[in-house]
Amino acid sequence: MNFTSEEKQFADSLKFIARNLEIKEHIQQSPELYPLFQRSAKRFVTGESKEDGLAIGNQLINKGYRISLEFIGENTVSREECVQAKNEFLRLIQECGAQGLNTRISFDLSHIGLAIDSELAFQNLLEMAKAAHDNGVSLMISAEESNKTEQVLSVYKRAVARYTNIGVTLQAQLYRSLDDLKELLDYSGTIRLVKGAFQEPSDICIPRSEKLNERYLELVDLCVESEHTVSIASHDEAINKHVIEHGYLKKPYVEAEMLYGIRPDLCKQLKDAGLPIRVYLTYGSEWYLYLAHRIAEYPPNIYVAITDMIHGAEDTSVHY
Repeated sequence: MNFTSEEKQFADSLKFIARNLEIKEHIQQSPELYPLFQRSAKRFVTGESKEDGLAIGNQLINKGYRISLEFIGENTVSREECVQAKNEFLRLIQECGAQGLNTRISFDLSHIGLAIDSELAFQNLLEMAKAAHDNGVSLMISAEESNKTEQVLSVYKRAVARYTNIGVTLQAQLYRSLDDLKELLDYSGTIRLVKGAFQEPSDICIPRSEKLNERYLELVDLCVESEHTVSIASHDEAINKHVIEHGYLKKPYVEAEMLYGIRPDLCKQLKDAGLPIRVYLTYGSEWYLYLAHRIAEYPPNIYVAITDMIHGAEDTSVHY
């Protein structure tokens, strides 16, 4: 969707607030505010444990969906926390393998070390990739702020040369992504395309607009023309219409992907039509930033969030 000027100001303000650690800590430590915001987060986050994520994941798989699971977290600032995060991902991977779930595990490289040392992130990624390979699971590196993009892609290129079950996410809003994609087409990993949820300097990114939609579809077209495995991660109706009308989702190397709690009606429509749709599930206690981004991406969600604070979010899974 294209934002009005007021919606853009609101979204930018919310992204700024989301990154303010003092506000985040105040909410997380407040016995009054924490449960209110947590009630809103339940619409978009499966819960705080991997059991919560796997429970919803199994429900969706049984309904015919593909799934992606993420233990929420980013910008981990100590080696001990990075190891703890990596170990949680290893447990998640092993549990998916034990349950025979052919799923995808998504994560930020900064959750497993990138904010400290690229080599730490690389080594942790290799350990996860080996475990994923042994358990029939794939990995997907998420997009992060533009000041990390070069590091993210560098680590990815090194790792995917060893393990082909690793994919990477590109943000269409960044001008550089067109050149990045042309280079990544030479690598075997799945490419996941998103518009981009981060507040970036205006000289390096395309604002929400028809121009951004055109760039997004340009990236999609390049992947399809190259017959490269691609995940089209967008809730935009215009983009999905283009993808469906061009028959892209009938190609074996193309899938649609949407976030849990966002457009379950469209997800069900695509799935019931026999088209491949992946639902992106998250779990963990670091849900505050994730909730803020879901509202910033679609400002009218603020009404839903406030309603959920008052009445509690209904069970999102029933709509799939």
